[in-house]
This record gives sequence, structure tokens and C-alpha cells, in this order.
Amino acid sequence: MAPPWARTVLATERLSLRWLTPEDAAFMLRIWNDPAFLRYVGDRGLKTVEDARLALESGPLKLYREYGYGPYVLERAGDGPIGVCGLFRREGLPDPDIGFALLPEYCGKGYAREAADAVMRHAREDLGLDRLTAIVAAENEPSVALIRRLGFSYEKMLRLPGDEREACLFGVDWQPGPTLPEG
Repeated sequence: MAPPWARTVLATERLSLRWLTPEDAAFMLRIWNDPAFLRYVGDRGLKTVEDARLALESGPLKLYREYGYGPYVLERAGDGPIGVCGLFRREGLPDPDIGFALLPEYCGKGYAREAADAVMRHAREDLGLDRLTAIVAAENEPSVALIRRLGFSYEKMLRLPGDEREACLFGVDWQPGPTLPEG
């Protein structure tokens, strides 16, 4: 059986989603240095492919090892990687949060919504999570609108450890499934 990073974990009508690998460092460097990412998420100070490779190891690859989930690379047939969408664990938040980022040329085409729907379904049905959060810069109107369309509700403003600015915390709760009687 192929390791998880070598195969599609989730699929949608137009996208396949797979785990990030160290070989995705150059792609992630583009994501992390995209002007919209810098504006709304922040500058991670990553300037080289090696910086990105180290950030992958201490971020997404660590999440996979510790939780069995993390961000997924979004690939469109014939285009290669176009963005990321997945689940994160952040200091200061008790629940996993969903996040997404696309290369600029793929924004506004419904890919983030399509991927987020698949990730949320995976979180609920496969991972058994009953709550997700989302952290969004208040001025990031397209992402706030998408988070609301996905069913998240605004909860409060917060500042996560290590962040310079406040962000909006959104949450969505799912009812746990029926429990079977014991015996």
C-alpha cells in the first residue's frame, strides 16, 4: 500500500487532495509569500526553498504524525498544485481549525469552497470530529464570506499566541451521531 503522501486522500469533482511532502517546499514557498497570504495571514519570514522545507517539517508533517491530519495539497488535473486546504492545530485553540490558501490565478473559481466542503465532510465522517473552528482576518472579506457559507458562525475576536493582530474566531458544531445501546 502506498504511503498517505503518495496517494489521493480526498477527491472532489475537479480536485484531488493529498498530504504535503518535503518535495512541495517550492510550491509552499509561493503560497507563503503570496501577497494575499502575507496581508491576511502574515509573513512567516520564509525566503528560500530550504526555509519552506524546514517549515513543512515543523508544521504540516508534524501535524500528520501527531494527529493523522493536516493541510492537503489541492491538485487539478494537468495543473499540478494550485493551493492547500486542511485542518490545523494551533496553540490557544482547543479544537482543530480549517484553513485554505490558493495561488492567485485560482482564486474566485470555487476551488476553496469545493476543497473545504470535502475537508469538512472528512473531518466529520472519517475523523469523527464534532467541532471545527476557523481563524480569519476581519478584513479578509472573501474568506469571511466563504467561512459563513460553509456554516461557521462568528464567535469572538482573539489573538493567538505569537500573533501580532487579532482575528475572528468562527466555529461550527455537528451533532454527534446516534449511539448504539450497549450489550
